[in-house]
Amino acid sequence: MILYPAIDLKGGQCVRLAQGDMARATVYNPDPGAQAAAFKAQGFEWLHVVDLDGAFAGNSVNVPAVEAILKATDVPVQLGGGIRSLEAIANWLSRGLARVILGTVALRDPDLVVRACKLFPGRIAVGIDARDGMVAVEGWAETSEITAIDLAHRFEDAGVAAIIFTDIARDGLLTGVNVSATAALADAVKIPIIASGGLAGLADIEALMKVPGTPIAGAISGRALYDGRLDPAAALALTKRAA
Repeated sequence: MILYPAIDLKGGQCVRLAQGDMARATVYNPDPGAQAAAFKAQGFEWLHVVDLDGAFAGNSVNVPAVEAILKATDVPVQLGGGIRSLEAIANWLSRGLARVILGTVALRDPDLVVRACKLFPGRIAVGIDARDGMVAVEGWAETSEITAIDLAHRFEDAGVAAIIFTDIARDGLLTGVNVSATAALADAVKIPIIASGGLAGLADIEALMKVPGTPIAGAISGRALYDGRLDPAAALALTKRAA
């Protein structure tokens, strides 16, 4: 399992939200590049970056902050938030991103996801954010009438590199990952699933690694790392163990 430290960007700073509420943001580092370098020094092999302002605006907003992250470290970076066109995808991948995450557009225009996967094989991920099992979009401001599993099925044969599954109700609250919902999604599709939302400590990682059926490919940690509740060395050692 790969553990992805999260860098969520709002106003050019590294923040964490509670349940996706932009009004409930805690600033953890005003320097995204320094934060990226720190995560690399701790031994992380990937970075998960979200342009929160971009998710609401529908286009990339925190461009300088993302560029600072890419400049500060050579570990692979995946970015989501406001990327909703082939031009935007191509632009970001040309700047050095390893992977682009498509969220809102995956629901609004699934054909674009399919085209992007063909144009950029292995470099397109889909972000599925769910509230009570139903997909939420536009920076989580709108809840749709489609389930996370039904949306995932649409991309079963598209060539999506991974699905990042977030339980909004748990995000940023350190209440524990929704292991059962994540495992159900992993069993429902062949696409690798990355768990997100609520990771509070080593117990969550252990629970994800022990799920029966399809293994969980990765997990994203934000507040637990920033607050010191999750020790990077111990967490990374655990993820490298056989499940």
